[in-house]
Amino acid sequence: MDFKNVSYLLSLITIFFLFATSQSLARLHLRPTITSREMTSPVADNSGGEWVLLYKSTGVSAMHMQLLHNGKVVIFDRTDFGTSNLPLPAGKCRRNDAVVKLDCSAHSLLYDVVSNTYRPLMVQTNVWCSSGAVHPDGTLVQTGGYLDGDRKIRLFTPCNDFQQCDWVEISQDLTVRRWYASNQILPDGRIIVVGGRRQFNYEFFPKIPAKGSFKELYQLPFLQKTTDRFEENNLYPFLHLLPDGNLYIFANRRSILFDYVKNRIVKEFPAIPGEKRNYPSSGSSVLLPLHCPSPEAEVLICGGAPNLAYFKANNLSVYVEASKTCGRLKLTDPEPHWVMEDMPMGRIMSDMLLLPCGDVLIINGASNGTAGWDDAVGAVLNPLLYIPTQPDPTRRFAVLNPTTIPRMYHSAAILLPDGRILVGGSNPHQTYNFTAPYPTELSLEAFSPPYLAPQYSNLRPSILSVMDGHQILSYGQKFSLTFTLREFRADRDISVSVIAPSFTTHSFSMNQRLVYLEIDGGVRKLSESCYKVNVIAPTSRNVAPPGYYMLFVVHGVIPSECLWIKISNG
Repeated sequence: MDFKNVSYLLSLITIFFLFATSQSLARLHLRPTITSREMTSPVADNSGGEWVLLYKSTGVSAMHMQLLHNGKVVIFDRTDFGTSNLPLPAGKCRRNDAVVKLDCSAHSLLYDVVSNTYRPLMVQTNVWCSSGAVHPDGTLVQTGGYLDGDRKIRLFTPCNDFQQCDWVEISQDLTVRRWYASNQILPDGRIIVVGGRRQFNYEFFPKIPAKGSFKELYQLPFLQKTTDRFEENNLYPFLHLLPDGNLYIFANRRSILFDYVKNRIVKEFPAIPGEKRNYPSSGSSVLLPLHCPSPEAEVLICGGAPNLAYFKANNLSVYVEASKTCGRLKLTDPEPHWVMEDMPMGRIMSDMLLLPCGDVLIINGASNGTAGWDDAVGAVLNPLLYIPTQPDPTRRFAVLNPTTIPRMYHSAAILLPDGRILVGGSNPHQTYNFTAPYPTELSLEAFSPPYLAPQYSNLRPSILSVMDGHQILSYGQKFSLTFTLREFRADRDISVSVIAPSFTTHSFSMNQRLVYLEIDGGVRKLSESCYKVNVIAPTSRNVAPPGYYMLFVVHGVIPSECLWIKISNG
């Protein structure tokens, strides 16, 4: 994002404002080079997680990521900076590029988790700063982007043959340009696309008839009201589908409960205390785990940046400290209010991921500045583990082992089927730059959270079957799960969780959702190390929209590898 056109007069006024207040100067930092302290080597400490470098370079920077139900990950960057370092297969080239006349390089790839291999994919138009969601049939629906791609809809459908699947750009366009928008899968299988730069509205894909015609666009003035004059701070709004079927929308510091069917605000919540939370003051957000049969809904938002932090970084090369605060808001309470906590360090541009055990991983990002071209410094190399069920707020955070690779602007992370975290990207530059203090990253890493440490192998379940191999479930259906466990401990509960894989970009994991299923009758021992539980699928599409989920059996906090299931309407 670039606001270089802000007037010279405004710059002078703001400079005077900045340097007239000595109190604020104490919190400002100039751009440093990467120090040896930042580049601390990772420690393979079983209690703090372990990092593994999968590829030093895939040739493409991972700005966007989506895990599919066949164990493949779609990764893509942008197309308007020149060529990438990954060639397309012979004969494939883009001839409509804005920078080079003929671009025969890939700006997307398909990564195979099991084999740790990848191959190039071909996007036709610019997918920079776009959004996405997985349709109930498993197809990735990717929307918007920049310039020639800002109204485009692209599909990626998983297939069994690893060498055949590729992007398909459909003829239907979005109603308006969508750049920095957010998507959410809905209970009826449609996808709602909300906001984007100077778009105070929303639309659906696919369209449905409204009074005999297709209504294209719905206005949402809330987005205009939450736009800061010089920084916006409400792009990539946080969206969460709630168990009552309404949509929670958070932008800047404000949030609403929104009835998208009737196009009306049901409730406005109190503003979160402290800093701005949305792009470019990029904090992150998750809907905390839902528990069947009658789930309460609570949102967690962490990180961000103070007012004018983007302007200071982008125009004055002054990098304000990022927010240390997290806020929790129990949306289903009669009178919700924010409960604030402090992280061990300030963070901007971090990703927040739900783990199978219900904990939250906070990973990637920086300590100072904001999102934007070269607008942040101080890579935060240590992930954080947040334990939402810990009664003592002072013990909810744990600092985990660091990576050696800064993951700044345009980095991403997703949960994998085996419980690891795939981490990639970071390019705070307008082109690929491998010599800058924070260079363009084409690498892929895997982070293993503490629950994957070798000393817990005896406590790790392994799923044998679901319903005799039938992995398509209906709402409210009772089904059985059998699993092995070498060492069952009575002091550790058995739980079953399902997780919708996220579309992750720009510090927000769209459509991410964890639901704990109801266990009927407890755990039954079948043999020395084999067990069975009867489980009830979610009863409502509002709790778990139709589609593919990763199902985990969790022993205490130690998860199995996932088994993919599909929740269907019938």
